[in-house]
Amino acid sequence: MAAKHLHARELGIFLRARRSRLRPQDVGLEPGGRRKVPGLRREELALLAGLSTDYYQRMEQGREVRPSDDLLGALASALNLDDQERRHLFALADAVRRGAPRPPADEQVPASTRHLLRTMSTPAFVLSRHLDVLAWNDHAEALLGSAENVPPAQRNLLVLLFTDPGARSRCVHWEGFATQYIGMLRATIAADPSHPRGTAIVGELSIRSAEFRRLWEKYDVHAPVRGTKVFRRPEVGEITLDWAIYPLPGSPGPVLMVYTAEPGSVHAERLRVLAELHRLRSSR
Repeated sequence: MAAKHLHARELGIFLRARRSRLRPQDVGLEPGGRRKVPGLRREELALLAGLSTDYYQRMEQGREVRPSDDLLGALASALNLDDQERRHLFALADAVRRGAPRPPADEQVPASTRHLLRTMSTPAFVLSRHLDVLAWNDHAEALLGSAENVPPAQRNLLVLLFTDPGARSRCVHWEGFATQYIGMLRATIAADPSHPRGTAIVGELSIRSAEFRRLWEKYDVHAPVRGTKVFRRPEVGEITLDWAIYPLPGSPGPVLMVYTAEPGSVHAERLRVLAELHRLRSSR
């Protein structure tokens, strides 16, 4: 029962976050008088979705309800959700209705994947479902720094981004990095909000970083699997890299994140120089 309550609570948080970002004029309503809080009122959203205010209030309060797919579709339309947000809403509701299986507690990196990392000539690393860095290659170390001496509990993309003093100087458009990683963690927590690793990461960063709290409360669930990032290293300047995430073979769990530069570009050359400098330093 406790796990189901957590699923319902996560659904309620998502609904409140999405309701608060809507203005009455966004959905064809008159703004009316002064509002105590931003966004639509509960009764306004319930009316738009065609359900009772009491039922919608129970959903937002995290009380266990079992909304139908038709009702969820109406809510998604009333909230102006995009495709990814709509999928997230249905995933949360499905977890409430059926319960979500907990993933394996121990996420392992196969030996074949570690061998693949060593043979790749571009930065790459393996991430757990909660963004823990499980393995990496020398090129990733050259770009992002070594995680070897970082305690395992701190060896996490989000934790490092918010607590490592060098992260802001390395990551151009730092908030874009943070928003993407938060979206990825949100998707994982939606599947299993009771998982202790997710709870530990959010709890630690909520205490240590006001910026994390601000971004986390926006409830951004967009978690792209490819894109472009810009890094800055004092040895070579700025490096623009494409990135993509690839699931590892087998059951859902760790993924491979790979950074690549356009062949023949100045960024590919800077990446090559950075790797060579790292090789020379490591051989001393």
